[in-house]
Amino acid sequence: MNLRSFAVLAIVAAVSGCASTPETSSDAAAPVASITPGSSSGATSTGITTGTTTGQPLGAAGGAATRGDRPDLKRSVYYEFDRYDVKPEYRTLVQSHARWLVANPQARLTIEGNTDERGSREYNVALGQRRAESVTSMLVMMGAKPEQIEAVSFGKEKPRAPGHDEASLAENRRSDFAGR
Repeated sequence: MNLRSFAVLAIVAAVSGCASTPETSSDAAAPVASITPGSSSGATSTGITTGTTTGQPLGAAGGAATRGDRPDLKRSVYYEFDRYDVKPEYRTLVQSHARWLVANPQARLTIEGNTDERGSREYNVALGQRRAESVTSMLVMMGAKPEQIEAVSFGKEKPRAPGHDEASLAENRRSDFAGR
C-alpha cells in the first residue's frame, strides 16, 4: 500500500472515530467531525450502494457514470460554522464526482478547502485541509482512487463572497471541486 493510500485510510479512521468539543468564538475552533453525522462506522456511513457481484459504486439512479459525464454544474460542498463533516444533502454531488472519477481512471481532481474569515490563519488552513480531506475520503469510499485526488487548503485566503455578513461567511465555508 502506498503512502497516500495509508494517509487516506488513517484520515478516514480518525474522522469516523473521533470527536472533540468545538469552541464557539471563531471558525478556528476544533470542530466535531464525522463524515456522516450519527454514524460510528466510516465504511457504512456513506450510504453507498454497491453492486452485489462487482462491488462497484452505483449512481443515484443505480447506474455507473460514463466517460465525459463530468459533473460541472455544482462544484462546492458547504459546511456549518466550525465543522468539516459533509452534510447529507451533498452526498449526491460527491457521488456524481466519484462516479466520474471511477469511469475516467486517468482523470485527476483537486479538492480545495476554504473557511470564512474568522479565526487565525494557521487554524483556518488546518480546517480547510480537514474539509478537503473529508470530501476526499468520501470520494475514495465511493470508489475513486486516492491517486486521482489531491486535497489542498486555502484557509481564509480565497473568499468567494467579500462581505462580512452571515450569508457571505456561509458562502466562504466550502470545499470546491477543481480539475487538475
